[in-house]
Order: sequence, then C-alpha cells, then structure tokens
Amino acid sequence: MKYDDLEVLAPAGDPERLTAAVDYGADAVYLGGKTFGMRAGPKNFTYDELKNAVELAHSRNVKVYLTCNTLPRNDEIPHFGQFMEEAVSSGVDAVIVADIGLLSLVKKYAPDMEIHMSTQTGIVNYVTASELYNMGVKRVVVARELSIDEIAEIRAKTPAELEIEAFVHGAMCMSFSGRCLLSQYFTNRDANRGECAQPCRWSYHLMEETRKGEYYPVFEDEKGSYILNAKDLCMIEHLDKLAEAGVTSFKIEGRAKSSYYVSVVTNAYRMAADILKNSPDDYKLPDWIKDEVFKVSHRNYCTGFFFGHPNDCQYYENSGYIREYDIAAVIEKCQNGFIYATQRNFFSRGDTVEILSPKTKFDTLTVEKLYDGDGNEIENANHAMMEIRIPCEKVYPENSIIRIRK
Repeated sequence: MKYDDLEVLAPAGDPERLTAAVDYGADAVYLGGKTFGMRAGPKNFTYDELKNAVELAHSRNVKVYLTCNTLPRNDEIPHFGQFMEEAVSSGVDAVIVADIGLLSLVKKYAPDMEIHMSTQTGIVNYVTASELYNMGVKRVVVARELSIDEIAEIRAKTPAELEIEAFVHGAMCMSFSGRCLLSQYFTNRDANRGECAQPCRWSYHLMEETRKGEYYPVFEDEKGSYILNAKDLCMIEHLDKLAEAGVTSFKIEGRAKSSYYVSVVTNAYRMAADILKNSPDDYKLPDWIKDEVFKVSHRNYCTGFFFGHPNDCQYYENSGYIREYDIAAVIEKCQNGFIYATQRNFFSRGDTVEILSPKTKFDTLTVEKLYDGDGNEIENANHAMMEIRIPCEKVYPENSIIRIRK
C-alpha cells in the first residue's frame, strides 16, 4: 500500500463550498453541473463557474471530478455530447458516471477523459469491478453495503491500476447504494435525479384498513418510529483499515451541506490522513481531531457495513440533526492587531469562541471587545453578513472560521 497516494475527496455544492474544500485540505473535489448530476438542491456550477472552479483548484494542486451520475432518460441523451464538450473544455480531471450507456458516450465524446464509476452502479464484487476496468474505467466507487473484507477481496482480484474509492463520512441512504424509489412513489421527486424528499427520515405508523384514522406505532413509542432512518457514517478512526484493504480515495458526502460542514469535516480528514501517511503502523488520532466531526450538524454516527452487518445503524427516535456549534463569522484578514471578519450568526462581547484554520488545531479566544466595520464598539454582532472587528494579536489566514458553542 502506497500511503502517499491516499486522497481526501471533498464535496463542493457551489463555488463557496469549493473554496472551503480547497482551503481546508482536499486533494480532490467532486461537483455537479446544472444537468446530469445527482444533487438538485445545491446551486451546482454553470459552465463559466466550472471553468473558474477548475482554475482555482488546479492552482492549488487539487483535482476536480464532475458528476454525471444520474440515470438519464431518452430525451436527455442528445444533450450529453454538449455536456461532455463543456467538461473537456473546462479542464476537469475526471467524470463520475453511473450508467453503462453514458460510459460508452464519454468514451465517444471525450476519449481521453478519466472515468470513475459511481456508487450508484452498485459495484459489490471483483468481477464487475474488473469488467468496468476493461471497459475503460479508471476508478470504482464501491457500494456502501460492502465490508472492509469484501473491499480487500476486490482489491486482490482486480488490476492494480484500478483505483478504489469509498465513502467514509456523511449521510447514508437506507436503500441499496442510494437507488431508492420511495421519494418518487410518495412525492414524484426522483431520488436518482437529485430530488430526494428523504422519506426514509419520516415517522411511520401502521393503520388497519377498517379502522381509518386510528394509527398504531410500529415501535412502542407513541410518537411513532423512524423505521427507515439511518445514522450518519463516520470512519475517521478507521482510515488505516480502509487503506490496508486497498481504498485510496476517502470520500466525504455532502454536496448539499454548508461550507462550514465542508471546511470542518475536510480539515479533520485531511489531518487524519496525514497522520496515517506519517505513521501507517501506529494510526492514532488525538481526541480533538475525533471531536471535530461532532462540531458540525450531524445525526448519530456509525461505521456502516464496513465491519460486517450493522446492528446499530438505524435510529428510531427522530430524524433530526445534532447541532451543538454555530459558525459565528468568517475571517477576511488580520491586520494591526485586529481580526476583520464577516458575521454569520449572532454572538456577543464576552463570548468564548473557537477559531479554526486549515490543517491545524483550533484556538480558543474570549471576545473581550467587539467593533462594527466602522470601528464603533458594540455589544453584539447581530446582523447577518455585517463587518466586524475583534482585537487579537495572532494572525489567522483568510477564510478561517470563528465558531461558537450553542
């Protein structure tokens, strides 16, 4: 195993989140255009924005992977040639596809383009992975249903040049590799086209046919039961085991998540991956790195299927997020003994905040004085996006995050 080849792959739902991923240590980002992508919620990227994104990422030695991982219908196929033309001219490093037909069209329209096969394909065995390699695929994103042992067997029985990518963090679908039909059935919003209504997060009751209006809980709680609700995935303490099994790309879920989420989680996995590279035989994380993933909005965590059939990946109480920290401000610059920042959430003079910069442990700071953009002393930063100043002698890089415990 070449630990120097390990990749931290971060989501980028829009230009702001792209910048966050690049600043906080991603080796590569994955993002979508306005079509053919599996996320309809984020803003995604216009062609011009995609060109700018690639230019920024490449200037920082970060790769860009473009998602075209929907399962397109007949009327969309004629538009795929233009999509690939724009992908090539923008300079993206690879495209992520889920459909065998699109795979053939990528080879037709962009024969030199690197191809990654999406988790939507449902790659669960070495025969499929090898055949995809024979068809020109450079990387496979294995299904979330696989154990570490099954991934290791795929690695052992496929060409060494084939790369293996696996999700290591974020939300999980209850359905096989995300190919869920519940959303379309209930709401006519197709999950496989980026419009999932997340019915797996809803509360369900039973109703007997002849007793309409009488609802019986599926579970013993009178509030009902979230029988399909999955916990979030978190493998930050087990990257060494994944690397030993042959995973070279650690993928973070979250193109629809905030730039704060992208910054914090990317930073945590960046530092974890660097520890693994430097000490592959003694992978141990300091507590503060492990704690970082709890400082973003998240559901309860689990390790998915990686260690066999999971017994603790469902959560039946509710589908809400745990959110103990807010982003208070983003630092624009540090100058003349002041932090200049843009407010994102309410905080006050006297509050103790944490300042997180890329590739380093956070600092703690008590806000003893607080000023508005004109230099007037204020008690609270209470207007969204207002300019603020905080006295501080330490210099932090641009886009460092000021956060506060709720």
